[in-house]
Amino acid sequence: MTRQLKIVLSGGGTGGHIFPAIAVADEIRRRFPDAEFLFIGANGKMEMEKIPQAGYAIQGIDISGIDRGNMLSNFGLPFKLLKSVLRTRKILKDFKPDFAVGTGGYASGPALFTASRLGIPVFIQEQNSHAGITNRILSGKAKKVFTAYPNVNGFPPEKTVFTGNPVRQNIVAGLTDSRTAKEKMGLDPNKLTILSVGGSLGSATLNDAWKENIGKLAEKDLQLIWQTGKSGYRDLQNDEQLRKLSGALVQMHEFIADMALAYSAADVIVSRAGAIAISELAIAGKPVLLVPFPFAAEDHQTKNAESLVSMNAAKMVKDSEMKHLFWSALLELCEKPELRAGMSKNMTAFSKPEATVQIVDEIFKTLKV
Repeated sequence: MTRQLKIVLSGGGTGGHIFPAIAVADEIRRRFPDAEFLFIGANGKMEMEKIPQAGYAIQGIDISGIDRGNMLSNFGLPFKLLKSVLRTRKILKDFKPDFAVGTGGYASGPALFTASRLGIPVFIQEQNSHAGITNRILSGKAKKVFTAYPNVNGFPPEKTVFTGNPVRQNIVAGLTDSRTAKEKMGLDPNKLTILSVGGSLGSATLNDAWKENIGKLAEKDLQLIWQTGKSGYRDLQNDEQLRKLSGALVQMHEFIADMALAYSAADVIVSRAGAIAISELAIAGKPVLLVPFPFAAEDHQTKNAESLVSMNAAKMVKDSEMKHLFWSALLELCEKPELRAGMSKNMTAFSKPEATVQIVDEIFKTLKV
């Protein structure tokens, strides 16, 4: 293609939708440095901050999801949807992209729907083991659908390609051996180390579970790297018991910038079951205890976790079971090296470090670029 490529991407609401879109844009830019990119996001959502930080332009539309807790508040949703489609139509007609890529989130639906109506080739990337309703509807108009799991139901088989999820390249490239990572983080290299991550926003459930069980770490000679999230960090800093343990057995972080180092240091990981988190965990290849967020859309985190549990690649404790089962499930992993080894091997089978490259290869092969 001799003229400048122009690409629209849309994905947001959470890091799980934003980071795959950025990863795809980065890979296209690596191949076509002069390509022009425009993201479409939802006003007031995380992408309006994160996308410009990654070096890309974004335009916002006024759109939100269905409020399942208060159905009356959804009365104006059809009008908001119509307004967002009209706004997206103007953005697309002005920008004139060669193709559009959607990675989920509120804005992705109007963006891909409108693009397909304008004859713009559309590509979908589905992060979860259970296809979201918007992507299922839009898949009929898509050129290709890229899935993170094999045999995802709801998509036309002839259009579906199992690629895995795009993962940040610094995760893939930054992994190192456990002992070196522990020493770099100021941890005891001889102690079994647990990493607890609650997603980009943190997890009150995981934070509460650790507050309740933190005293048991010393009894079992364990150490903890604890990513608390922003709001959780402020509250936990004021806890006297945690202050006494902090630095010795417990490292508390509001946010962990070098996740590759933290994954490398960990012998066992406790995590929510978001799609991108699971893809990173698979590349890290560590045994993991998953605690799915129960209010995720269509309960997709539970479905993600169940897919891994069925392959003996992870263990799962539901939110509602945390008080009774969290510590015993975690301790089983910590005390059984053969169990950890088997789960690590099975988890690594889900690893797709070349997912982003494969997705971009498929896009350009389809478009004959």
